[in-house]
Amino acid sequence: MAATSDPVQLFTRQHATYERFIHLVRYPHGIRSFFLESPLLKSGLRVLDAGCGTGVITIALHDAMVRRSMPVESLHAFDLTPAMLEHFDSKLRARGGPVVDMRQANVLKPETLPDDWRGYDLIVSASMLEYVPREHFPDALANLRQRLGRHGTLILFITKRNWLMRPLVGIWWQSNLYDREQLQTAFRRAGFGHFEFAGFPREAWYLNAWGHIVMARS
Repeated sequence: MAATSDPVQLFTRQHATYERFIHLVRYPHGIRSFFLESPLLKSGLRVLDAGCGTGVITIALHDAMVRRSMPVESLHAFDLTPAMLEHFDSKLRARGGPVVDMRQANVLKPETLPDDWRGYDLIVSASMLEYVPREHFPDALANLRQRLGRHGTLILFITKRNWLMRPLVGIWWQSNLYDREQLQTAFRRAGFGHFEFAGFPREAWYLNAWGHIVMARS
């Protein structure tokens, strides 16, 4: 299944439906559970949410760090779709924070991001790279790698290629799906020297049927 040729149009039209869908499947809860147990979290992180959508990853990460008494140095986020950024901003205003510097940008056009948006301790990306054309997937990963700090880590949450996700995500949400071997090939082509697969914790076991988690360092 090929991704939609126009994700901006898809998510401009369906951003509210997408938000309801991810809450129905308890996706935000699962992401927060992952970060609550992650050894990568520490005080003073500089974080970039690549393809932030409606803000699920940034909010889950921030909530986990608050519960672990770890202040964040900075939170940056970008997305291709203005409607998603507006939805994210409205959620932050309703919650009373955190402060997130948001931009509209394209992962395949790194020049659309501020030049000083680099040197990150952590780059997180979820359900975004499925919408990059398959032939440019390694390029997108390489562009994110260039934004990492010397000891930084990219955490990628991405939909699995399996019989369940094909109709639920591949067809309904017009998304590319990836198996483990395809991801390994893409990360190698993107220049990552080390990467490993992880899983969701026990309280979010149901999300292991949905997606891969890849943690990568240069």
